[in-house]
Amino acid sequence: MAGVIFLAACLQASTGFGMGMLAAPVIAMVDPELLPATLILLALLVTILVTVRERQSLDLRGTGWALVGRVPGSIVGAFLVVALSKEGLAWAVAIVVFTGLVLAVRGWAPKPVRVNLIAAGAASGIMGTATSIGGPPMALIWQGHHGPQLRGTMSAFFMVGSSISMVSLGLAGAVTSEMLTLALWMVPAVVAGYAASRMVNRFLNAARLKLLALGASALGSALLVFQLTMAAMAS
Repeated sequence: MAGVIFLAACLQASTGFGMGMLAAPVIAMVDPELLPATLILLALLVTILVTVRERQSLDLRGTGWALVGRVPGSIVGAFLVVALSKEGLAWAVAIVVFTGLVLAVRGWAPKPVRVNLIAAGAASGIMGTATSIGGPPMALIWQGHHGPQLRGTMSAFFMVGSSISMVSLGLAGAVTSEMLTLALWMVPAVVAGYAASRMVNRFLNAARLKLLALGASALGSALLVFQLTMAAMAS
């Protein structure tokens, strides 16, 4: 699992998104009950590091409007975590990832105007809090940003958004000591992934990193769906 977290943190730090899409399907295969709080905590650490690094390139206006939608979305997402079974949560992870993949491949590019930013923030809040995968809506709305601006703006949004999600999950009683312990053990992998991203950025452009993130996410989700299907057939 540490290897997956390392790669996911590297992708998140390089592109501004992708950590949940890559790591959540793998964690869901190991133990769905560790989602979403474990991954949200680790993503929070990555976003803090990247926000500080890219602080000169932030789109603060866009981030502010997106956060307007993130708050109510996070509350709805926390309710879903409590309401869904671990199998239901695993299916939710797979569906969210596949939806993000389809929209990205089809090239849907909504304009980053106020209404769309609020709607994307709300969708990200629901998805991110319920499944730890809140990147697809924001990646779609901010896909016109490039390089440091994309990484910095996405990271600033997720830094605040992940904090809101953790508070919502805590109030809903969806954060356990096992989640916190695993997150603590995975911190070195996250820091190493962030450090590696500084070198990766010199050799891989944004298009190749995005392709890698989407490909890894598709594979992880396919494996998760296969496992769930086999479990359903055996029961």
